[in-house]
Amino acid sequence: MWNLWMFLENSGFFASGPVQTALIVGTCAALVSAVIGMFTILRGNAFAGHALADVSSAGGAASFLLGINPLLGFLGMAWIAAFGMEFLGVRKVRERDLATGIVLGAGLGLSALFLYLDVTTTSTTGAAVSVMFGSMFAIPQSLIGPALMASAGVFLLVGLLYRPMMLMAVDPDLAAARGIPLRWIGLLQLLALGLAVAVCALAIGAVLATALLIGPAGAAIRLSRRPVQAICWAIAIGLTAVWVGIWMAYESYYWFSGNAWPVSFFIVALVFLFYLAAVLVAKVAGLSARPKSVSWPHCEA
Repeated sequence: MWNLWMFLENSGFFASGPVQTALIVGTCAALVSAVIGMFTILRGNAFAGHALADVSSAGGAASFLLGINPLLGFLGMAWIAAFGMEFLGVRKVRERDLATGIVLGAGLGLSALFLYLDVTTTSTTGAAVSVMFGSMFAIPQSLIGPALMASAGVFLLVGLLYRPMMLMAVDPDLAAARGIPLRWIGLLQLLALGLAVAVCALAIGAVLATALLIGPAGAAIRLSRRPVQAICWAIAIGLTAVWVGIWMAYESYYWFSGNAWPVSFFIVALVFLFYLAAVLVAKVAGLSARPKSVSWPHCEA
């Protein structure tokens, strides 16, 4: 491990300013997606997470058009979508997915409009690629502070609402019987998810943010029987995918004769491979793939 650290240091990896910024923002994205991703999957909100990520692209495109902080753009549109999905939808899965689909379609329409205006009125080049697929080595250092603040917001919300969110995820009827306001807790969870979406979209793009939000948590749930253990696994998987992905993108400049491959490609590919590995390990070890069948609601919620 020490030899690897010295190799990276001597290669100039840690000395690069863009790499340092990418590592910090990427670490924030991995941590928040690991924490909120587990609740998203347990509650059956994976489609909602995907929708928030895609809709946030409208905010990212608007930020280029208006010249504002892109993180605020991603976050603002994700929160607007979160309010829309929660208050248009109801508890039935079919109608909740219908509301999510309607909000998703409207958000993508706005994204197409704003990206068109970016190109035609401001002559912004590369806006579509940056918004949709990310450009981690081009993130300015001024966004490190906002990314850290958004990540702190996710941890604060999850820390305050951990028990009701966990109980609501694994047994909504029991949560309602205990007097937990399901709609308001669900809304706060979506707002935390919106914060995580904004950080992930800033790191690897709005379209690919879903992979980081869902992949590590999905793999972790297959490998774990307790929620805290699952969160730890998700953090380990997410951080490994992000850090190794950044290093591979940095080194790909030398692998392909000066044509570096996108960071987001390596991160998403690694997340996919980790998920496949988790599925295989779970089958070999005989672990259940259904979190609700495990004794989670009785152990910590």
